[in-house]
Amino acid sequence: MPVFVDTSRDAKATDLRPDNCITIGLINNMSDPALDATERQFVELLRAAAAKTVVRLLLFSIAEVPRAQTIREEITARYRDVSELWDTHVDGLIVTGTEPRAKILKDEPFWRTLSRVVDWARDNTTSTVWSCLAAHAAVLHVDGIERQPTGEKLFGVFHCDPAASHPMTCDASFGLRVPHSRYNGLPEQALIACGYRILTHSAQIGVDMFARQDRSFHLFLQGHPEYEAITLLREYRRDIARYLRREREDYPGLPEGYFSDEAAAIAVAFRQRALRDRREHLIASFPMAALQAGLGAPWQDCAIGIYSKWMEYLRGRKTAERPLTVLRRRAWRDWPKPETEPPAGLSRI
Repeated sequence: MPVFVDTSRDAKATDLRPDNCITIGLINNMSDPALDATERQFVELLRAAAAKTVVRLLLFSIAEVPRAQTIREEITARYRDVSELWDTHVDGLIVTGTEPRAKILKDEPFWRTLSRVVDWARDNTTSTVWSCLAAHAAVLHVDGIERQPTGEKLFGVFHCDPAASHPMTCDASFGLRVPHSRYNGLPEQALIACGYRILTHSAQIGVDMFARQDRSFHLFLQGHPEYEAITLLREYRRDIARYLRREREDYPGLPEGYFSDEAAAIAVAFRQRALRDRREHLIASFPMAALQAGLGAPWQDCAIGIYSKWMEYLRGRKTAERPLTVLRRRAWRDWPKPETEPPAGLSRI
């Protein structure tokens, strides 16, 4: 089914029948270099997961997220300010993380606005997906659970096992492979004590996916199932560039479970060069093409499974109010077919 990215300001031009689609809001908080890629990743993932659903996607931004002026101008043309969310109906909401700048989350410039999003989502959405730093912010705001530094960066693709019988893990008996890229994590016992249900975890990285049902169904992801095959490689190159510019003192470690043996050997060879000749110009010879060759996204099927279940829940709740506590499949034989062309003001992806 199609995903329509609604960037219009005319409500009449974007009036899709509520029984023919679900409306999802995406609050994209990612930093400037990753902003467009993050939008693309979620659009493509939602399109792949929307087998039975027409999706109207609204893009939102938080003004307090630090950005270059040129990026702000680009965002204004396509994104709504988050203040418009308060008077907008969405069935589901996705809130991305961003690269942390402050040691304490409450010191981030966007903390107050993001906290308001947490409160609004609880009362005004059927379900919200909180990704990475947004998940950390949500549980801190609601329950005072502080994220904890992991020491070394958790970086790579990790196998995570189901920790509970739940509709979101009903076909994950053999576990999930999930990309992670973070310096902080949430303590499992503190989450359990506050009523969160751990859905997947790993002895290596701790909690992966967890959830809680109140007036809305909240799904929290410490990992990044939306990542493209090349995303971790781009982050790896970015961190190496920071090392060469002396913005960080330690050379970044290889992303775990990501490179082939051959690619890892190429990356190690470049590391040895960088340690001998730590100058900024060296990043121009980073073997991007060689490392990218053969990269895949083995987590993609898992990601599609997560978001297809989530959208099935949103779709089901449009006709029957029920918590996501038991697996209940429904045939949608009478689901209307999408229009061949989107209404004015919508772009078909």
